Amino acid sequence: MAKDTEKLIRQLSLISYLMAERRPVTALEIRRDVEGYSAMNEDAFARRFYADRSELDSLGIALTVERPVDGVAEQENYSLRPENFHLPAIAFSDAELAALQTALSLLDGEFAYAEPLRLALQQISWGRTNPLRAPEQPSVGLGIKASVDGHELSGRLAKIETAIFRNKTITFDYYTMARDDTGTRKVDPYHLLFKGEFYLLGYAHERKALRVFRLSRIRGKVAYATKAEHDFKGPPEGFDPRPYANRGAWQFGDPQDTGEIWISARIAWQIERHFGRYGEVQPAGTDGDIVFATPYADRRQLAAWVLRLGEHARVLGPPELERELAERVDLLHERHRGATLELAAAVVPEEEHEDEAVASSNGAVRRTEASIRPERFARLVTLASILIRAGRAGEKLPAAEVCETMQISDAELREDINVLNVVNFGGGSYVLYAEVDEDGAIEVDPEPYSDNFARPARLLPVEAKALVAAIDLLAQGLPEGSLQSAREKIVAALGADPMEQGLHVADAGGDDSRIARVASEAISCHHLLALDYYKPNEDEFTTRVVEPYALVNGREGWYVASFDPERDAVRHFRLDRIRHAEMTATPFAPRPEVNPAAELDGWLRTGEVQASRIARVWVSPERARWAREQRRVAQELADGSVVVELPFKGTDFLVRDVLAEAGDAAVLEPVEAREAVLAAVQRLRAAAVG
Repeated sequence: MAKDTEKLIRQLSLISYLMAERRPVTALEIRRDVEGYSAMNEDAFARRFYADRSELDSLGIALTVERPVDGVAEQENYSLRPENFHLPAIAFSDAELAALQTALSLLDGEFAYAEPLRLALQQISWGRTNPLRAPEQPSVGLGIKASVDGHELSGRLAKIETAIFRNKTITFDYYTMARDDTGTRKVDPYHLLFKGEFYLLGYAHERKALRVFRLSRIRGKVAYATKAEHDFKGPPEGFDPRPYANRGAWQFGDPQDTGEIWISARIAWQIERHFGRYGEVQPAGTDGDIVFATPYADRRQLAAWVLRLGEHARVLGPPELERELAERVDLLHERHRGATLELAAAVVPEEEHEDEAVASSNGAVRRTEASIRPERFARLVTLASILIRAGRAGEKLPAAEVCETMQISDAELREDINVLNVVNFGGGSYVLYAEVDEDGAIEVDPEPYSDNFARPARLLPVEAKALVAAIDLLAQGLPEGSLQSAREKIVAALGADPMEQGLHVADAGGDDSRIARVASEAISCHHLLALDYYKPNEDEFTTRVVEPYALVNGREGWYVASFDPERDAVRHFRLDRIRHAEMTATPFAPRPEVNPAAELDGWLRTGEVQASRIARVWVSPERARWAREQRRVAQELADGSVVVELPFKGTDFLVRDVLAEAGDAAVLEPVEAREAVLAAVQRLRAAAVG
């Protein structure tokens, strides 16, 4: 039997024994009665029992130790209070359970924490309909689900998650984009941050300082630095991941100065709502203009953000930032003023060999491996509760159904049942006995069972994080009250907020919660929604009265998917461009032909809208490595620059994208887009002079 399996049997038997005894017991009694310890000599038992206690404690299952006055270890008494193992009952309202049904069913499958999320859901929905069995609600759709792409990246995430949980120092090779250099890092991992991508916050031994690492830039495997049980005590007192989540692109690194930027009244509401948290906003006169003061670490990045805003933004200071912006505008002008741009010679790519597709013999689609696999301990505890409940009800369970519920294979299920069959609570009294019959049904012996696993166990750290992270990820897309109150009840039952213990989900953008709340209410009531909507392509506001069907997220943020009667078509309106929203008193009958989820696997996820055209854009050697990470590279050039292909529908959208590259990109074709960039640059130069 594998050592890990032996350990699991020992730990589960220890829990069952302590709770069945309902009294403090000595180490000698544990060694004599608990499965797995009796064959050990005294020294081996002392080591194993200490290690098991430590591991259970790290899982949130704390044994109570009563020490004698003289301090003799052999006379210590041990017990496990029921409240230290069982999850307190959580009384969800119907509205809260409905919100969880929507949120959790939407995330099932692609969420990086999908497997522990399922186990957490089994625990908190004890005795009630499992939200994952509920039909999907049509009022919310997800194009972006905090998933992790690729087996290698998911493996890194799982290893780092475990290292945070166990306070283990890790080593890995890391590619630093700014220096175009790969080097070995030794890091004490403190926290994971999801902000469109997964990031690691930790103490970097080489720098002797806290640093942020993007998981997709880690190269190769993540390894433990030592074989010790723990390498550090945890994050320093006062550590808070939230400031790292609330940084603008220009604020990564050591602060250099504070930029002052004039913003016109036209977009002041938008800047204040979505970027105000990165600095301070003050009125500039009586016309509604504002001055946005924001600390910056990277002048170029701040200049690029200002350029994206076009004529509606102007740098007031400091002089270094003014010069940076002026130089960037001149560079844009220089690279667009001619009919074309002279390019270096193309690099001939090496011959590529496509890997042969691997398919199963029966053509079945294989389930992809989840990014984070929960501790097997949690899976066994959850399975035990399911089997005991079925046994007491005299029901047979279809093995295939249990496999689907637990997201495990038939072989894993049978192995887990074999483990549970030998877990006991002393004196030859076993927790359960079950077997899978020839028809693929699980039959559980109807004899009396230990009550220890007949109630839901506490959520392990990774399960708790999965559950609350799922709620936080969807916070903008569901009515505020139901999800927030469910979160508060879950945190109260856990005794701590899991987001303070290793994972933080950053807000996708600014505070659009009021807009989302109004839209959600209109969706649920089937009332027309009036929108005051800003169209940046045309730099104009329009009033729309639409039939709202769902809130959906995508690469650019959250949208309200609607049917626009005036245009007789489905339209998506970005929440961050809605200046004002109001539910009207006019009801509408939902159209059966409207499917708000139709684009979830299309442009919402890829960013490529229908009828897109393709622009060929040159990117300088200094910024080429960022382009390779984010764009589709069409050509590598000998000087290190690249030509990328950018899909675009409106020329104005492409112009803003190119301006935001701050002179390090130039449109090659189509010609009208190149000319449009030049015209925009000339307007910027004229505004600066004026």
